[in-house]
Parts: sequence; C-alpha cells; structure tokens
Amino acid sequence: MARVRWSVAERREALLRAAVVQIEARGVAAVRIADVAAELGVSNALVLYHFATKEQLVAAAFAHAAEEDLARLRTLLGRRTTAVRRLRAAVRWYAPTGRAKGWRLWIESWAAALREPALREVAGALDQAWKRELAAVLAEGAAAGEFRCPDPVAAAWRLTVFLDGLAVQMTSYAGSLSRATMLRWADAALDRELGLPAAPA
Repeated sequence: MARVRWSVAERREALLRAAVVQIEARGVAAVRIADVAAELGVSNALVLYHFATKEQLVAAAFAHAAEEDLARLRTLLGRRTTAVRRLRAAVRWYAPTGRAKGWRLWIESWAAALREPALREVAGALDQAWKRELAAVLAEGAAAGEFRCPDPVAAAWRLTVFLDGLAVQMTSYAGSLSRATMLRWADAALDRELGLPAAPA
C-alpha cells in the first residue's frame, strides 16, 4: 500500500491534534514530545522540526483546539434569530457537562499558564476573544430593546467566570452535580444578566 504524503500544513495539524489527545490524557506537565510522536508513529525529530520546544507545541495545540471552539461559538452567536435565543444557545453549549474534553484542556492550560508565558499569552488572548463575542451580542440585544444590560462587557465577564468555575467543579468532581441542575443554573445566570424573569423551578 502506498504511503499517504501529507502537506506541511496537514502534518502540522495532525501533530496539533495528537498533542491535544496527549495533553488531555496525561496533562501538560507530564506530556512529552515522545508521546506526541508515538501518537502518530513519527520521530521526535519531526515534531521538533515543526515546534522547537514542548512549550511551543503545547501553546499551539491549545490555541488550535480553543480556536475551533471559538469558531463554534461565533456560529451560534451569528444565527439569524433574537439575541436572547443566540445567547441561551451559546451559554448552554459553553456550560460544562463533566464529560467535555475541551474543559479538561482549558483547566490544564490555566494551571500550566502560571509557569509558561507562551501558554499564558495564548490562553489569555483566546479568553478575551470569548468575552468580546458574548459582549457584542449582549450589546446588540440591549440596543434592540430585547432586555436590559447596562454593561455588556461586565455581564460577559460574570457569565464566563460563573461557567468557568462550574466547569472546574464538574470536571474535577464528575457526578457532584446533575447535568439538569447545571443547565438550570446556567440559564438562571443568563436570565439574571438580562433582567429576565426567572424560569419556574
């Protein structure tokens, strides 16, 4: 069987996806270049050709995964419907379930970013992008008179901080809270920010 020849871009993407798998399985501190190479059956030298250090590889892998999630968020927020419906769909998608691989990756990045400047810069920029996307729709809905939101940026911060904290609990202590309860709390947090009446319990 003939070997498949990948372009440089395809090889780089494959390395990033393999790195994400290994980071999720082993954690940032424990993952090695050799683990990523073994995931694809390639040499360590090939990984180092694309990423000079483990730190560069980890930062790029995190950015790759997080940008895919950001693209999904933009799709949800860009739908042709009311701002309230777009925000609710985004919050429900963003809210953790305790099984989401993406949350494990974010939590790993937060911890590693305390020691790794490259990862801190990447994660911080992506975090701010999430908040900007939410704030823009909050401002749009308020301007259209759908709800009251005097400070969309602060509201976006409060929403994401709440969901991030919930994610740490749900991911670290799976099963401590039911999915239904978590989603109800996420909806209630959005309702509070929009000044909407609370849904019946």
